[in-house]
Amino acid sequence: MATSLAGKLALVTGAGSGIGRATSKLLARDGAIVVAVDRNVQAANETVASLGSAGDNAAFEMDVSSGDSIDGVLKEVLARYKRPPTVVVNAAGITRDNFLLKMPEADFEAVINVNLKGTWLVLQRFGRAMIEHELAGSMVNVSSIVARTGNMGQSNYSPSKAGVEAMTKVVAREFGRYKIRVNAVVPGFIHTPMTDTVPQKVKDMIIMQCALRRFGVPEEIAEVAAFLASDKSSYVNGTSIEVTGG
Repeated sequence: MATSLAGKLALVTGAGSGIGRATSKLLARDGAIVVAVDRNVQAANETVASLGSAGDNAAFEMDVSSGDSIDGVLKEVLARYKRPPTVVVNAAGITRDNFLLKMPEADFEAVINVNLKGTWLVLQRFGRAMIEHELAGSMVNVSSIVARTGNMGQSNYSPSKAGVEAMTKVVAREFGRYKIRVNAVVPGFIHTPMTDTVPQKVKDMIIMQCALRRFGVPEEIAEVAAFLASDKSSYVNGTSIEVTGG
């Protein structure tokens, strides 16, 4: 049994489904105590239930776009565990796809607020807690290949994820002196609730552009996140790892 994260406390945002849920499972597999947070607390509780009874895992409701919501969860985590997480995975993300000419301003703002500002807020609040407790750690942000390629209908989502990549490089430089590493994983098209809404015709087109001729599964992203979370990647910092099937 791999225990590369034995005893470490790990926070996963967007833990209720998709990449967040898969990452929670693999971090627990590798020995971490998992704090699963999601806007949908029922989904986060289901994730924790799936981790088994080993480990003092917990689920909390959290809206990453709200600093107050994040502060509230951090307070509860510190009260329960007497320490902040030293592994943080920013997997919370939403889409509100539409052509730029048809996209309501509210849909642009919602995606930026969750995907970009939400990642910034979590890095800030949990990074500060680690630094105050003088704990080394690893923070992993989930970007997307469309940050690099662009994708029709995603004039909100693509830039939000490009911002996450740029932010990863900045915060890695700022946090390095505190022995906190910050990296990003850049998924291609993965089978998640987010991609379930994509029409089959479009899926077939995407698959033809992928060297491995298939969509990925959340576990394939989670394995890379777990690697970046662990000391196996101790000299990997400020970088982005593409997991796209080529």
